This record gives sequence, structure tokens and C-alpha cells, in this order.
Amino acid sequence: MGAARTPRDRWVEEGLTVLADSGPDAVRVEALAKRLGVTKGGFYGHFADRDALLTAMLDAWEREAIDEVLARIEREGGDPRTTVLRARELTFSSDRLLPLDLAVRNWARRDAAVAERLRQVDNRRFSVLRGILAAHCPDPAEVEARCLLLYCLAIGHHSLPADHEGFTRAEVLAKAAELILEPLPGRP
Repeated sequence: MGAARTPRDRWVEEGLTVLADSGPDAVRVEALAKRLGVTKGGFYGHFADRDALLTAMLDAWEREAIDEVLARIEREGGDPRTTVLRARELTFSSDRLLPLDLAVRNWARRDAAVAERLRQVDNRRFSVLRGILAAHCPDPAEVEARCLLLYCLAIGHHSLPADHEGFTRAEVLAKAAELILEPLPGRP
């Protein structure tokens, strides 16, 4: 009886962990095999090469960051404000998706194919936000501006180390989101 092959998903998952921690250059077959406690030979049963693994990693990130988040917010429902805030929380506040999102964004700065993939993901996210906001705000330019502000708030605040005199970061973020989402019905 032969040894069990390391499942494809474990290679992808370990690659995503390394990507989030150290960036795409650290995603190396030999290093992943060592982290998994296996030989690198099993890798080639699942992937033609490192590029195939990187593509599979982006596929997994996109599925988790878009498809699974959208499925959950649709399943859980709620008023528009709650839906937008839940999507933001699921995508940009977790120990899992936020580091991956930031790592993919950094990677996209140096890789045109990854930049295109990120653009597609951002466009899908914007489309969802646009749809929610447009149902309660008649001005398309205002909808687009609010989408941009909300998205920049969700992504950018992680890179901003500023203090907020008399307020916690969480309080300021909540107030900023409240101001951006002002036209939406739901609880503040």
C-alpha cells in the first residue's frame, strides 16, 4: 500500500498562508513541502509547476473572498446597511481574508496578471456595493463616490497608523462608515 499523497487543497492552503505572511516570492515548492512535512514530489501530481499553484491560490482566494462572502450575506439577509457592514466585516476584518487581500494587492503592484485578477475582484465587490447603494440613492455619481469611499476606508485604514484624539480606531471607523452609508435604511 502506497503512502497517501498530500491533498491538492493542502498545498494551496499552505501557499496562501505563506503568501499572507511573506509574499509571493516566498511561495516555493521546496519550502512548502518542508512546511507540510512531505517531499516535493507529490506537488507535481497536482500542479504542472509553481505558476499553476499560484493560479490555484488566486482561484481559492477569489472563491473565498467573493463567492463565499456573497453567499453568506445573501443567506443571512438583513437591511442594506447591515448587509454592507457584514460584507466589509467578512472581507476586511478577519485574520484570514484581510492578510490575503493585502498580500494580493501588494503582489498586483508587480505582476500585471495578478493586477488584472484583482481588478476583476474589486469590480465584483463594487458591483455589489453599487447595487445596494443605488437602491437608496438616486444620483449615480454619488453612489460611485460612496462606493469608492467605503472601499478605500475598508482597505486603507489598515495602512494608516494615525491616532484619533479622544476616540478609538473602532469608534472612528464606525462613524466614518455611518456617514458614508447615510442614505441606507437600517440601524446605525
